[in-house]
Amino acid sequence: MSTPTTILDLVFEKVLNNLTQSVIDNKEISQNIEFVCRNPQNRAGARLLLACLLAKVHNPNLDIRKPYTQIGGSDCYSGRTYDENYITAFINKHKLPCNSTTAFLTPALRNINIVLTPEVNLVGRPAILYKTVLKLLDDVYQERVSAENLLAEVIRFLIIVRNEKQQRIASLLADLRTLENAIPLSVEAIVKLIEQHLSCRNSSRLPVLIVAAAYQAASNYLQQRPLALTSHNAADEQTGKLGDIEITLLNDENIITCYEMKMKKVTVEDINRALQKIRYSQERIDNYIFITTDIIEVFVQEYAADIYEQTGGIEVVVLDCISFLRHFLHLFHRLRMDFLEAYQQLVLSESESAVSQALKEAFLALRQAAESGKGDV
Repeated sequence: MSTPTTILDLVFEKVLNNLTQSVIDNKEISQNIEFVCRNPQNRAGARLLLACLLAKVHNPNLDIRKPYTQIGGSDCYSGRTYDENYITAFINKHKLPCNSTTAFLTPALRNINIVLTPEVNLVGRPAILYKTVLKLLDDVYQERVSAENLLAEVIRFLIIVRNEKQQRIASLLADLRTLENAIPLSVEAIVKLIEQHLSCRNSSRLPVLIVAAAYQAASNYLQQRPLALTSHNAADEQTGKLGDIEITLLNDENIITCYEMKMKKVTVEDINRALQKIRYSQERIDNYIFITTDIIEVFVQEYAADIYEQTGGIEVVVLDCISFLRHFLHLFHRLRMDFLEAYQQLVLSESESAVSQALKEAFLALRQAAESGKGDV
């Protein structure tokens, strides 16, 4: 019996050589697969299909609709195990457009242990996506399509979607390269560009990338560097980190400054939680800096200012995101385009769960408009 990893690799190579040819004759089933793989609202559906189909191909005696061992019986299986042990590595290796974490920890699938029939209401959004996934699982159970062919078709569409996205990014980057001889953007033009990007939907990850890009651009001058960023949805308690960005001296691992990002008002409770993390940490930091995109209330600033004496020398401050950026770019005026390049690279390299394809494309389009002198897009 082939291993799950071998099964995935063989199917990938098979469809990669003939992306234009569907392996399924049933038009409705093929359309349903495409709908799941292209759905922009929720990528968990495609990952759920991959895990369940892989299990069925690996062990044909399983009931594909029973991805929970709590159901009991010889025909059930752990969909989460297949997902985490095999699908994660597969989608990361090939950069497929799926959730970065297991589908079985999403709200719709996390707390259930029932047979996934078409009648089940998974209470996920959009509802039609989950209904379509359940219908496809039933298609395999009813032998309207083989698990092997359905797995191949899911992977085929994911590769197609991946390639389309890469081609759109490549086209936008090519358009930018035609403007390489243009006059470098001014500080205020860059600030406006970043403000426009922050105003886009689902931009909560961007303040982290703004500060990280600033330190990357000026690390040699500051003699400081940012440590590798953690996943955008990983809690500090899970990662053991003090903040969203941790800064060390250039040739030292000891953290001296931490940044915590907020897309809302910073509160006294936020500061108290930060102090609690600092107390339990082995790091002796100099600064804990909140960066917010919301207004900063005076009493919160005053509360933060009093922390220095209480902690014996740790500065806590709340800064406005755009004000931070503007000051940095004017202070390091000659590095403003280095910052912009670093920010662009960070945006494009983030996973889609952190920075969506639409947000990546929006930045490139906004930058092209700014550099071509067309202003807003």
